[in-house]
This record gives sequence, C-alpha cells and structure tokens, in this order.
Amino acid sequence: MEAAEARRLLNVFLPAVQQEIATTRKVLAAVPSGQEGYRPHPASMTALHLAWHLASSDWWFLDSIARGRFEAGEEGVPAEIRTAGDVLAWYDENVPPALERLKGLSDEELARPIEFFGVVTQPAVQYLLMMMLHTAHHRGQLSSYLRPMGGRVPAIYGGSADEPAPSPA
Repeated sequence: MEAAEARRLLNVFLPAVQQEIATTRKVLAAVPSGQEGYRPHPASMTALHLAWHLASSDWWFLDSIARGRFEAGEEGVPAEIRTAGDVLAWYDENVPPALERLKGLSDEELARPIEFFGVVTQPAVQYLLMMMLHTAHHRGQLSSYLRPMGGRVPAIYGGSADEPAPSPA
C-alpha cells in the first residue's frame, strides 16, 4: 500500500472510529451499577468482564496500530477494575489519548505492514476496520445484557425503545 493511500483510508475510517468510540462509551455508561456479575448463561462472560474486554480492546487495537505490532494482552479484568463505572473511567482516560496518537501517525506508519499473530499481515490502517467489527460484535453482546440487568439500551445505530430516534422535522 502506498503511503498516500493509507492516509486516504485513515480519512475514511476515522469518522467511523470516532463514532464507534462514542457509541461504545454510551453502552458502557448504561451498565447498571451492582449488576456487573450478570451473565445470561453460565458460558457467557459476566457484564464486567465483557465491558472490560470491549473497553480494553478498543485501546489495544489503537495502541497496537500506533506501535506497529500486536502482542497478546493480559487475560481477565485487572484487580483495580471492580465496577462498570471503573471500566468507563478507564475508557475515558485511555482511549482518547490512544486515538490522538493514531491521528499523529505518518503516512508511512499507516502503510507499514503489521502481522496479526501469524493469521494475516496487512497495512496498519486496515486494522481499524478489524477494530470496528470487533467492537460492534462485543458491544452488541453487552447491549443485549442491559435490559435483563434492569438497564436502558441507548441508541446505537438508530433509536432504541429506551432512547428513540428523533422524529423527522
């Protein structure tokens, strides 16, 4: 991939990434306090584990793209993350700076090939698409937990029963 082409892809992906981050933040904020242990099935992640996976993965993708390499991260939820509020605070503190770092990459850094655990090698900027798909998948899982936990489902790609889309004027 040519460097100028990588910049064009960043310009295409960046507004969507920013919107996905804002939407993920809304879903994380909607997890009801005290319901972090909820899971719909014994094989499912708890709400806290899923929220942490969602939040930390957004950061991990952005950081890995900026560093030019993917490395396995820590498994599980860190001891200091005990509540959904802790996850949200961590997200607010860590994801925006990682996004800013990504925005500062040179065209050449955006175009550099990065290996993803021996599965695929592609230009750095193309991993933003993988990030968005991963985020949408896990955010969908977490949003399906919200009502059974007693929470409200925010608008994601349109209105929800709890946050209807505005009526056309």
